[in-house]
Amino acid sequence: MANILCAGIAALDQVFRVRAFPMPDTKVGASEFITVGGGCAASAALAIARLGGKAHLAAPLGGPAGSDVIGDLVVSGLRREGVECAGCVRVPGARTTVSAIFVDAQGDRTIATYRDHRLDDVAVDDPDRLVAAVDAVLVDNCFPDFITPICRAAMARRIPLVVDADHPGDDRQPLFTTATHVIFSADCLRATSRIDDLAAGLAHMGKLTGAFLAVTNGPRPVLWYDRARAMIREMPVFAIKAVDTLGAGDVFHGAFVLALVEGCGVEDALRFAAAAAGLKCSRFGGSSVAPRRAEVDALLAQS
Repeated sequence: MANILCAGIAALDQVFRVRAFPMPDTKVGASEFITVGGGCAASAALAIARLGGKAHLAAPLGGPAGSDVIGDLVVSGLRREGVECAGCVRVPGARTTVSAIFVDAQGDRTIATYRDHRLDDVAVDDPDRLVAAVDAVLVDNCFPDFITPICRAAMARRIPLVVDADHPGDDRQPLFTTATHVIFSADCLRATSRIDDLAAGLAHMGKLTGAFLAVTNGPRPVLWYDRARAMIREMPVFAIKAVDTLGAGDVFHGAFVLALVEGCGVEDALRFAAAAAGLKCSRFGGSSVAPRRAEVDALLAQS
């Protein structure tokens, strides 16, 4: 079984399904509601566990255990899914990140997030021990100070270090130059490269890092930088009716890392990830509806 450490943000998502996003100073009814664990790293860990890998989570949470109900709910939900949470750091007096999310009839989402900045300066006690038995590390860039020592430990072991680049930053930040793989969201790549065209932005980043680079763009093809040919290539995604896109990128990243560890080349790993993310988008429920392995395999076989 592939062992993968996911490090970064964990949150509690309160998700409302509405016909249309509410306008200022109005009220709208919700047709569905769910409370579910969220956050890039936590959702990716859940996806890995659903797909048959062994997932470990390292994240700063409010604490201590028993005093921050949001953090307790996040940890208990992940543990029920088989995610190991020993790397989570409970910060006394702080509160775990929480989001209110509206999903409209087209599957698009609007998110309001509260993040306690007392979580920003937290570090794990022993990053070397944390990565000692894993096959790969997946990080998001929400808590740079938290993930940096973990990235260094992964680099020292020479295992895959995959970055979920969801939050804009400087295009020359060390995280991009030390990772083995970086997968951007479209908005993050535009803001980080300061180039609106995604292909051009990816080519720009390719000059600054030797990492494998790709960018997801919703229902449009995944773009990736073929370094051997010095060209941008496209991989079509799966045609689905989007019901809820919340967590799709997190599922994509988790599935991609799992496929890499299992021995897939980058193209096959991207296709596996696109299938998993597409299935997630086809139903309401955020990360709670991340697909099982048999579902992804069936979709790939049909295609």
